[in-house]
Amino acid sequence: MSADFSIVWLGTFASLFAGLATGVGALAIFLIRTITHKLQDGMLAAAAGVMLAASFFSLLLPGLEYGEAITGQDWLAALIVIFGVLCGAGALFYVHQTLPHQHFELGREGSDATYIRGIWLFIIAITLHNFPEGMAVGVGFAGGDVRNGYVLATGIGMQNIPEGLAVAFSLLAIDYSRLKAFGIALMTGLAEPIGGLFGATLVWLAEPIMPWTLGFAAGAMLFIISNEIIPETHHRQWKIMSTFCLLAGFVVMMFLDATLG
Repeated sequence: MSADFSIVWLGTFASLFAGLATGVGALAIFLIRTITHKLQDGMLAAAAGVMLAASFFSLLLPGLEYGEAITGQDWLAALIVIFGVLCGAGALFYVHQTLPHQHFELGREGSDATYIRGIWLFIIAITLHNFPEGMAVGVGFAGGDVRNGYVLATGIGMQNIPEGLAVAFSLLAIDYSRLKAFGIALMTGLAEPIGGLFGATLVWLAEPIMPWTLGFAAGAMLFIISNEIIPETHHRQWKIMSTFCLLAGFVVMMFLDATLG
């Protein structure tokens, strides 16, 4: 076990603040009258770029380093992290197949959802996005590298701001009031501290599984990026713009990790 349980709470609170950034983004709903599909695609693509860089530089690379330090073999460390990535992606795939949910533009997915109101399908979808993000922050802190945890929390918080704005305006588009749209967008961010507590506690209880846990969090995030966000931002005519917005988010997060991590 890690020596200091306070790291668990640090990871939990950091993921809470990252989640609350969703509400910060949603505040713009009171200032902006409309948001175009083009702007929404660009913001979500930039958020995907931040998540993609966080997966590589703040989760996979540290996971490989932890694995090599624990096992003494680079090939074995790689296999452990790969196993974690596949487990994380597989877990998110299973949840997506099991839980009905609704995307911003692509409609419903999952099991039969005729008995669930559309708003709850939407909330489930955003929760599925935010839980692995919070878990990644919690794991980042619990590994003992507090600076890496702060970088992850900062990056995830940054990408939650445009996501919160997109969520709020999507709710507004289906006839929810501005106040209710803001409240729901803020509520969806609260999945992140739950994921943060889960990830941090998991590592605190069994630090030797750190390489697997980092890989698991990265795999879950990579599944969300590839299966959810990129298709959402590339099904209209602004594919090239979305691609460069993703690259912009990626390099910003890479810079943060290189200078602060």
